[in-house]
Amino acid sequence: MKLSRVPDGFTLNDKVAKLLDGRRKLAEGDGSEPFDWGIGEHLAFATLLDEGAPIRFSGQDSRRGTFSHRHAVLADMRDGKRYTPLAHLRQGQGRFDIFDSPLSEAGVLGFDYGWSLDMPEALCCWEAQFGDFANGAQVVIDQFISSAEDKWNRLSSIVLLCHTGSKGRAPSTARHGSSASCSSAPKTTCRSAIPRPPRSSSTSSGGRSCAPGASRWW
Repeated sequence: MKLSRVPDGFTLNDKVAKLLDGRRKLAEGDGSEPFDWGIGEHLAFATLLDEGAPIRFSGQDSRRGTFSHRHAVLADMRDGKRYTPLAHLRQGQGRFDIFDSPLSEAGVLGFDYGWSLDMPEALCCWEAQFGDFANGAQVVIDQFISSAEDKWNRLSSIVLLCHTGSKGRAPSTARHGSSASCSSAPKTTCRSAIPRPPRSSSTSSGGRSCAPGASRWW
């Protein structure tokens, strides 16, 4: 329920208000609303935060979500004030930070990768809005994330999200296919998840593994 609440007097955009109303109905057990990717993601984050784990999430338009599915940060239509439901679940919860980062992919992913090494107890996510947006960060993926265990015996739990991958996209967008990112990695370094839209409210998305014993999702 707390994921669908806003402070008193907070004026939501009509479309966002409808989305939050759907999340509230799901929490109340109303089966009329679909269990979509956005609410599944929020519930996963809320579970970690309730256990005290901090979460850092960055990427272009990550607060709203590439396909307007996330809406992790809400804006008041009258004065522009921001409210983040995931940061207000309960006292003592884990810290939740989500940022709309600039298109300086190598710099942003490099920072997040370093942050993940210093905060192994946290969930650190970097989101490439489309496949070609990850191309600029490929050097970080190749030279650090996928090879750090062999080079320096360092592991990172950073999670990379790429929405389009190589499925039916233009060549420039398809460069960041999940198999391409994982091909040079040790067998225990990465794992690829290909999300599929749930067919009903009771089904979950599937994945395809590119390496056994994986510790990361792409």
